[in-house]
Amino acid sequence: MGIPKDRRRIVVTVATLLVAGLAAATVYRVLAPAEVVTVARGERPPAVDPEVGPIGRFSTAPLIVDGRLRVYATTRQVWADEPVDDRQRNTPYWSYRRWPAQLSGVLAAGTTVVSRWSDGRLVAIDADTGRVAWRADAPAPQEGYTGRRTGAETVWHPHGLHTATGPGGGAVVVVVGDRQVQGTDLTSGRRLWRVDVDPGCRTDVGTTVAGRLATLDRCAGGPVVEFRDVATGTVTERWSPPGAGAEVTVTPTGCATARSACAGLHVAETGTAGQRTGGAAGEDGGRGWLVDAGAPVAALGLDRAGTVLAGRTGVGVSADGVVTGRSALTGDELWRRADLGPGTRVVAAQPGRVHLLTAEKDLVTLDPASGAERSRFRFTIGRDGTGWTPGLGWAADGYLALERLRTPVEEGAGDQRYYAMAEPVVLAAL
Repeated sequence: MGIPKDRRRIVVTVATLLVAGLAAATVYRVLAPAEVVTVARGERPPAVDPEVGPIGRFSTAPLIVDGRLRVYATTRQVWADEPVDDRQRNTPYWSYRRWPAQLSGVLAAGTTVVSRWSDGRLVAIDADTGRVAWRADAPAPQEGYTGRRTGAETVWHPHGLHTATGPGGGAVVVVVGDRQVQGTDLTSGRRLWRVDVDPGCRTDVGTTVAGRLATLDRCAGGPVVEFRDVATGTVTERWSPPGAGAEVTVTPTGCATARSACAGLHVAETGTAGQRTGGAAGEDGGRGWLVDAGAPVAALGLDRAGTVLAGRTGVGVSADGVVTGRSALTGDELWRRADLGPGTRVVAAQPGRVHLLTAEKDLVTLDPASGAERSRFRFTIGRDGTGWTPGLGWAADGYLALERLRTPVEEGAGDQRYYAMAEPVVLAAL
């Protein structure tokens, strides 16, 4: 005897609803916002004292934290491995993943790793344990993940994410959005201030060693560099670079990671490379300035484009490969080296060290105060060769990492064409 037609319809309807419900639940589990925290297991990694020279090559750019861990980033994950002197990437020591938000930037201060996400969320992780220390809301970035395959931009030069030390000595995380800027206490995650700003006419520059956020403001006509106290959010100065035209580029120098605690600026008219606009200006029509205290002070030793501030010395390389160290303030020559050859370029600097790469791919580290050589070695691993161009670089705490790009460099190319090899990042101890 068959099932009555009406009852059959009811059974089919219930079954259909049940299947739809199960499908919806499955979709929700897959697509719903999620956070996955994998904490560290085992003892805190010890600090290491690696031998000078290349450590290894990596597919993902490492950020050294506290001399004990390497931190990496991809589209939706930030994680760490150890030891820092291992020649290859290892199983994560801890990991933090979010979905569907994308990772926008990462920075580290002491043993705290702060990540910024495309939905505006800030998440601070204790680097020793991998546990979340705090979560906070902040202005959302204009873009999500922009780190390409290596993640170098995300962990070395994140956009709109900086640290700074306020006048009272407290560490502050500064987040710059298109319409808002915010300061957050690094230790607790407490919001210190948030201010609205005009959208579409401001360019984030970085924070200064004097505890101020520098922003290029073009909202009211001529360009103005605005300085904001990182502890209160108050604008302390609006500075018009002398002699600047309607369009300028402001490049920070002498910075820690994430364009933080910068001691100098180079201001140049946009599109004037190779031109000269005045007696004291550099070859690109630009001028250098020190911003380590109070109002910007003219720094003749930073006028030439490409000069890197290391301590109180501006280090630059001429077209024929002569490396010169000059007093950042006066421009007086302190030392000169003509032994590195044409094609040499400055790739990074850190306190007490400036790093140059020769055309033969020797990495030469000099004392910026005297020009004395601290180390020299071939910056390559195994049989990788030297037919590549340096890309983004990072240096801190006695380490340097550098991307290797295919020659000639094509900025718009896909990753397979853009990078010189499958593991394009070399990490070295100095």
